[in-house]
Amino acid sequence: MVISTGDLARTGSLRWRSIGYWCATAVVVGELALGGVWDIERIAPVRNLVAHLGYPSYFLVLLGTWKILGAVALLMPRRALLKEWAYAGTFFVYTGAIVSHLATGYSLGELGPLAVLTALTVLSWGLRPPSRRTSAGTVTAPRVRTLRDTAGVAATVLRAEERAEA
Repeated sequence: MVISTGDLARTGSLRWRSIGYWCATAVVVGELALGGVWDIERIAPVRNLVAHLGYPSYFLVLLGTWKILGAVALLMPRRALLKEWAYAGTFFVYTGAIVSHLATGYSLGELGPLAVLTALTVLSWGLRPPSRRTSAGTVTAPRVRTLRDTAGVAATVLRAEERAEA
């Protein structure tokens, strides 16, 4: 069996991509899980920070619950659409925290960990393997097929569209 340099480069690239994905994902999932537990428990440093940002303490329980569910979703095999939602939610949590910190007078220097977590979330999302991605055909069904599957409605809708075009 002969292995070309192109095959070696591709295999090496895939290996580094996988390592990058799992490293970034591990940090994000670890922060979501640990941060979620801390939020639900409302430990003093977290409770004080959230109060300083102007949020009510019950917000921590809601946020913590969603963080833990997001961590589970990111590690769960398959379920690509669920992972997309978890990545979006994680991105919103971190960027929302950045905006909240800036709006309440925190200095830019204090935003480093949040910026790193945001970047790692984007990196994890961008490097995820094909088995953890949604394909274009699985998210939405074609409109015409949906109409054909609905007996009697397809002809009515198509006639209405033809009248609108005329």
